[in-house]
Amino acid sequence: MTERRKLIAGNWKMNGLKADGLDLASDLAGRLKGAGPVVFDMLVCPPFPLLFPVGEAIADSPLALGAQDCAPKTSGAHTGDVAPTMLTDAGCRYVILGHSERRADHGESDSVVNAKAVAAHRAGLIAIICVGETEAQRDAGQADAVVAGQLAGSIPAGASAANTVIAYEPVWAIGTGKTATPDDVKAMHAHIRAQLEGRIADANKVRILYGGSVKPSNAAELMAVDNVDGALVGGAALKADDFWAIGTSCR
Repeated sequence: MTERRKLIAGNWKMNGLKADGLDLASDLAGRLKGAGPVVFDMLVCPPFPLLFPVGEAIADSPLALGAQDCAPKTSGAHTGDVAPTMLTDAGCRYVILGHSERRADHGESDSVVNAKAVAAHRAGLIAIICVGETEAQRDAGQADAVVAGQLAGSIPAGASAANTVIAYEPVWAIGTGKTATPDDVKAMHAHIRAQLEGRIADANKVRILYGGSVKPSNAAELMAVDNVDGALVGGAALKADDFWAIGTSCR
């Protein structure tokens, strides 16, 4: 089995003012620096206004910085958009793309996610491409087909394990308290791994994260599932103790 280092990514979503973000990021950065060698990478993805201050606060630590979205353009008359190069300028190494909340709230299609991933890669960012089915789609037996379609449409040519991470987030488990069973997660992550074969040359090295109500009480069980290479964490990422506990659950 290929060894893939776990990635614990915190998606802060639209939460936190400057003081809150600095406290949280500094706390996590301090824990990472003081922990010695760990078996996971840790990433925080604050809202856009917090990227520069948080980036400066964690610059001398192993804690990585990411953004929650980017534009597919590099510059120009695109009011409200943020270019990938602006993210790298803020110290970002990662960017989350195609999150179900972006797909639902902003009507983002697979082709839009694909274009954003291309732009992110050109800027030197690692794209965390999100996929996942709704509860209705799962109940209708369409989960595998939906996720396969999202992968096919969202992953750009040139994607590799070095510049792309996949995050499986069943929409019905995001912020609901519901969590997919370990068997469900194992089956879907194996399905995703199979879909990556032939699409990405080093598919066996691509990290696949699970997201959807991940918390300290279920993290160890989920992180032990085959082909689960970390977590994309929402609510629990806003509490340093909880987020750290998820990281240290990795073995």
